[in-house]
Amino acid sequence: MKKRGIALTAVGICLLVIFLKNLVFVEYKVEGVSMQPTYQEGKLLSINKLGMYFHSLKRFDIVVFQLEETGETYVKRVIGLPGDEIHYRDDQLYVNNQKVSEPFLKEGKTDEIKQTGTFTLEEITDKTKIPNGYLFVIGDNRIQSRDSRHFGLVKIDEVIGTVSSKE
Repeated sequence: MKKRGIALTAVGICLLVIFLKNLVFVEYKVEGVSMQPTYQEGKLLSINKLGMYFHSLKRFDIVVFQLEETGETYVKRVIGLPGDEIHYRDDQLYVNNQKVSEPFLKEGKTDEIKQTGTFTLEEITDKTKIPNGYLFVIGDNRIQSRDSRHFGLVKIDEVIGTVSSKE
């Protein structure tokens, strides 16, 4: 009788863990080359769906989001947060007129090839600051990434979650 109770408890705990894992974490398979070298095409990522509700999104977090307009799902890096003024000049990120280092871009970066180029937030969005409820996101493979430079700001409500796996 005790063994049966222990077995039922173990099964119940396993089912609860599976349920919570699927509620909190989902998997996303990287498609394309826009996040190289950070993530290669085909890499399986663990997405934390609840983390962003308990901790604010931070600059350089990697997020997965689905655009309402197109239904397309993307994985990109957060570059600009609500209230930020951002621009790039000669591949250098400036946030609120302060230079900001992007150490994840060092690999493969050369002076001959401009990765990000030069632009302002206003040129892309007609806004000088990122409004509340929005993010500016870019892929790490700047030359081959479709991101906020192309489709504009991303609503925070469109974010599915943050990437949990570190590599």
